[in-house]
Amino acid sequence: MGAVPSTPRWGSGGAAAWPPDTAEYLMGTFVGEKSFPLGSDYWQKLLELPVSLHWPSQRVDHACQVLAQNNCYTRHLSKILIHLAWCLQECFSTSGVPPSSYMKAINATYISSVFLKYLIENAKTDTFEELYLSLDQSEAVPSNFSQDENIGSLVMRSALSFIGKVDVSPKTYLLHHELLNFMLVAMSTQLLSGPSPEPKDFHPFIDAAMVQETSLVGLVVRKLLFNYISRPRFTSNAASYDTFSEGNQPGVLQRVSSAAASFVLLPFSFFVSSSGEATRNPLVYNSLHVLLILIHYRKCVLETVKDRSDDSASSLPKENSYFSENPYCKALENAKDVDFDRIDIEGNAHSGPLVRLPFASLFDTLGMYLADETAVLLLYSLVHGNSDFLEYVLVRTDLDTLLMPLLETLYNAPKRSSNQIYMVLIILLILSQDSSFNASIHKLILPSVPWYQERLLHQTSLGSLMVIILIRTVKYNLSKLRDVYLHTNCLATLANMAPHVHRLSAYASQRLVSLFDMLSRKYSKLAELKSNKIQIGNGESRGDNLPEDMSTELHIYTDFLRIVLEILNAILTYALPRNPEVVYAIMHRQEVFQPYKNHPRFNELLENIFNVLDFFNSRMDAQRTDGEWSVEKVLQVIIINCRSWRGEGMKMFTQLHFTYEQESHPEEFFIPYVWQLALSRSVISFDPSSINLFPVDQPAEDNYLGEEADKHQNGELNRHPVRIDLSELQ
Repeated sequence: MGAVPSTPRWGSGGAAAWPPDTAEYLMGTFVGEKSFPLGSDYWQKLLELPVSLHWPSQRVDHACQVLAQNNCYTRHLSKILIHLAWCLQECFSTSGVPPSSYMKAINATYISSVFLKYLIENAKTDTFEELYLSLDQSEAVPSNFSQDENIGSLVMRSALSFIGKVDVSPKTYLLHHELLNFMLVAMSTQLLSGPSPEPKDFHPFIDAAMVQETSLVGLVVRKLLFNYISRPRFTSNAASYDTFSEGNQPGVLQRVSSAAASFVLLPFSFFVSSSGEATRNPLVYNSLHVLLILIHYRKCVLETVKDRSDDSASSLPKENSYFSENPYCKALENAKDVDFDRIDIEGNAHSGPLVRLPFASLFDTLGMYLADETAVLLLYSLVHGNSDFLEYVLVRTDLDTLLMPLLETLYNAPKRSSNQIYMVLIILLILSQDSSFNASIHKLILPSVPWYQERLLHQTSLGSLMVIILIRTVKYNLSKLRDVYLHTNCLATLANMAPHVHRLSAYASQRLVSLFDMLSRKYSKLAELKSNKIQIGNGESRGDNLPEDMSTELHIYTDFLRIVLEILNAILTYALPRNPEVVYAIMHRQEVFQPYKNHPRFNELLENIFNVLDFFNSRMDAQRTDGEWSVEKVLQVIIINCRSWRGEGMKMFTQLHFTYEQESHPEEFFIPYVWQLALSRSVISFDPSSINLFPVDQPAEDNYLGEEADKHQNGELNRHPVRIDLSELQ
């Protein structure tokens, strides 16, 4: 049975050339012109095929083309989806499910995935009429199916029920895997829409998922996260041969690649395009991708309302659009820790089903896999959306579990995508909004930081390392200023940390002062250029001719300089006795502050710095020492006089406190971003020419904020998920 003709002849009775009950005959009739009733024995024969014949990709593509031509008459896609739903119901509604039931469900899932994917990719209508998700009204149907049944809702309810209710085991692993593949395919209609959801968008399967019962939604969210935490792994041989073979007969999954089922005639390579860890454990990453797609989906709904301000009978109704509630997002946001009682600490009972997650295991798992971009997005979704999980993270004493991989990602920024860097910086900003976090990170001492190559960092606090990496991130990108959001995020986090700094290391203190030096030199250069541009003729001022981009850049650097001065002020005002190294770094480079002492935009913020310099310089002058001043001697004088520091003459400024705020339309960033991750790391390979959700001119492996980062290169998004207001500094 291994030999097949190079050119199959389907569509005009070509399948009849093959003996009945063979794979060629059954698949040929599935895609052909003859329509088989929903209750026909044909479907059982198709789904029970125990063969291991494989077609090359061109044969599969041809089969898909033939089905696309005939599906409007046969409705075979709808019928295989209905049988898929029935097979799944059999698998989760009864105990002692025989292996043959799992085999039929896997076959139905895989057949549906392959042909559904092709039809979605090649759809010509916005409403995906080519799917024909209904049966002909004249067709007789079994008593257990109603003509009014919504097929998309039926199959999604069955798929989600199996995922949420049936545990992953050696017997169910492959079916779980194929169902997650199917979910990705079914939801991929989003790829054909634009980045901004509109009322006209039609997504039959993911919309059906959004209207499932709350209890089922909770089960699905919990199971998908549990798959990610527990990371089930079973050998492919055990999963296929033991489960699906009977006697000496070869099983339907005889060729299993990377633990993923491969249906009878259809090659794994036709459907799968993945690599790395996602290939080694696809169920784990498919679970995460499906979860992220579900929680970030937004359904735009149009409603007609009458203008109440106009009481006249002739007033026309107005149309308003809004996003309907996403139950998966809500379930994740309301999830609670399994270690806490149902009554929360305020004594409030939670109404309705509650998702309970092992926060400790989730925290540890994220810590181990934060090098992966999808894990970073999951962590963002949790700390931004779930206040209980954020609180749990903040009270952990081993914050280095999460922070070290995040900081290492920033350190290796040239090897990461800019979107990943955005997510990491936003997570750090969210964490820095909590004062206990800012205090605790300075108490956790790191024996070493092996991935930091510039110098050896021994016995450095986690807080000092965070300051070093954030400053390094700013300086790395400062020369081109390609992304103001990135610099603002870094400085905002540093500003939140500043009042709580404790024993900042010498190296971190030096980096902080050198950041001011670098910013000030850039500012001075821009100010000089501005001065030269506006002076023409006989001293005639023509400031209105100043290029807008130069004026904007000067304004931005003014804000940046003010933030750094605010950071230094906060440390000196609220934490000077605990930070002698900061005092030393300012004294060592005090000349960099002199040019701005009388500057109208900075002099107020520099008063405290010069007050500190005057105090410690006078103490140094009062000391008599033999020979040269050494670093150790200077630092000793500073430490001694820190004890007598009373802050006299210091001007108290309101502490800067930055908070993370999503853009007004975050879905325009997150929906394309989630799908970018799914396509680049998961099992679905989609035709790039069909994708409208994001630009796909080149492969999505971009260099972090490189020479052309302001363009749509490499599929990078031009939206930012964060907005920070700097108006208070002006």
